Amino acid sequence: MPYSAENRDGRGKSASGTFLGRTPESWAKILIFYTIFYATLVSLFAICMVTFLQQFINPRVPRLQQEYSVIGTSPGLGFRPLPEDVRSTLIYYKGTGYDSYSYWEKQLIEFLSVYKMKGQTAGAGANIFDCDFNKLPPHGKVCDVDVRDWAPCTEENHFSFHKSSPCIFLKLNRIYGWRPEFYNDTGHLPPDMPRELRTQIWNITNYNRNYANMVWVSCHGETPADRENIGPVRYLPYPGFPGYFYPYENAEGYLSPLVAVHFQKPKTGIVINVECRAWARNIVYNRKERLGVVHFELMVE
Repeated sequence: MPYSAENRDGRGKSASGTFLGRTPESWAKILIFYTIFYATLVSLFAICMVTFLQQFINPRVPRLQQEYSVIGTSPGLGFRPLPEDVRSTLIYYKGTGYDSYSYWEKQLIEFLSVYKMKGQTAGAGANIFDCDFNKLPPHGKVCDVDVRDWAPCTEENHFSFHKSSPCIFLKLNRIYGWRPEFYNDTGHLPPDMPRELRTQIWNITNYNRNYANMVWVSCHGETPADRENIGPVRYLPYPGFPGYFYPYENAEGYLSPLVAVHFQKPKTGIVINVECRAWARNIVYNRKERLGVVHFELMVE
């Protein structure tokens, strides 16, 4: 259609006061509408992000916990050092020469390094509390794990590998908010609990029942031959994980408690099948499924 000077001026504005086919009032309504529309979208997006970040991506509190999580409500038991082959559970070395046991020693040194460096790491040692069975940590504080006084299971003593009496370290897997139900009543101990552990619990409860608030640990040979060959076993610093370390709430600087198992005189030249079990009323035990228990083999030549 040819341009008409009667209908439009040179700037695209009609003679009747419209612009691009719309009146100023119409343009104002459209502007107000889209302003409100996009402001609402931005507000909804901001609300969703704040809610999501607070409820779903809290770096310290998992959204799914215990029975709703993949881990479940019963913590597993693990051991260190680990073999190079992830499919193996055999701890094996020859003789007392350093080259023979150096791999295992280096594995433990690396594993325990965080326990020795906690005071030198930013924020890690600031909230450590001097815990005791009669002195529980305040909220947000964590208990210390001092591995330096566990001779002979220390780096300076080569974790006793050089004496053919190695130390193996045990730890419980972390489950947020999990509280152990202790075996601290000698009248209600499970019948399959080892006699030595039952005696220890009896002696401890007679001294101070608070000291029996422990996730107990016992290690033994799996078969009669293994039990004969395993020799005496000592646990450092306690035969279990002290109850004041729980519940785990991902506080800054938290370190999992450890138990050093010292195999004082295992028979050499033979594979010994070892089973270590954690004892609490709410820890499920199933040897076939490896629940509440850890298995490894020990062989020293």
